[in-house]
Amino acid sequence: MRSIWNGAISFGLVSIPVKLVNATESHAVSFRQVHTEDNGRIRYRKVCELEDREVTQSEIGKAYEGADGEMIPITDDDLSHLPLPTARTIEIVAFVPADRIDPLQMDAAYYIAAAGAPAAKPYTLLREALKRSHKVAIAKFALRGRERLGMLRVVDDVIVLHGLLWPDEVRAPEGVAPDVDVTVRDKELDLADALMDTLGEVDLDDLHDEYREAVEEVIAAKAAGETPPAAPAPAGDGKVLDLMAALEKSVREARESRGGAGEAEVRNLHGRGTPKETGARKSTSKTAAKKTASARKSTSKAGEAKGAAKKTASKSTSKATEKKPAAKKAPAKKRAASGKRSA
Repeated sequence: MRSIWNGAISFGLVSIPVKLVNATESHAVSFRQVHTEDNGRIRYRKVCELEDREVTQSEIGKAYEGADGEMIPITDDDLSHLPLPTARTIEIVAFVPADRIDPLQMDAAYYIAAAGAPAAKPYTLLREALKRSHKVAIAKFALRGRERLGMLRVVDDVIVLHGLLWPDEVRAPEGVAPDVDVTVRDKELDLADALMDTLGEVDLDDLHDEYREAVEEVIAAKAAGETPPAAPAPAGDGKVLDLMAALEKSVREARESRGGAGEAEVRNLHGRGTPKETGARKSTSKTAAKKTASARKSTSKAGEAKGAAKKTASKSTSKATEKKPAAKKAPAKKRAASGKRSA
């Protein structure tokens, strides 16, 4: 992978020569603008408004537009003399717990590679220190003409730099939350909890861009002179008329899709990908376990009491039998006569 920045990590008095490599890449399908009549490429040309002519790249510079529209030229030489200590340095300023970083601040990610054999030892030292502390490093660095805020963390055996937005670049969510009073009942929360537990977790590696795949199918079909595949039927207008009914139906469908086989795959809902496994609802499992345990205790106690009663009755019968004299046997003739009368 090609490096996009070379510099050093400043860790106290320790300097670690490093280089940055893009950690992510885009797989989106890109399109060109064309003239619909003849498929000719549409290109943008850089034209000077005052002279009304196209200019070359060597004639283009930078300027800041003031409030009154005045253009203030800024040259590369002006920017190169700025008092910027982070021009070629990732300067670590603090170490904080990872949960202190708001995900809203997360920006682009870069792998940090040690630049040469001499950098291997201090690089490994910083990596292991981050691992053992369970913290992330907050740093300042300059990239593409401006100073940025960053966070260093460890992924496998590599230090990763995440660009962070400055705190004042994250907008406050004013006027975004619903401005009406809404009461959510416990039963609705229970159903939502049941749906979450039934859907279970998902392995992110199993998720993929279905839209991009569909676009690629359309392109392949048109390139081969075939009819593009038909679009699937819409999933619905998304209107929820009865929240409780919608939740109950969602839970029922999710459970039915498992086929009653405990840990099973859940049906792909609205193309979001299919979770591998789903867990049974925790609250239901705990309640069932308690009821089962309680029933077993009751049964056990009842069995013990019944056994004790039988034992006592057996002892009483045994004692009565011992005290009562044995009855004399009737003569055989009397027994036979008695049998005839009975018949």
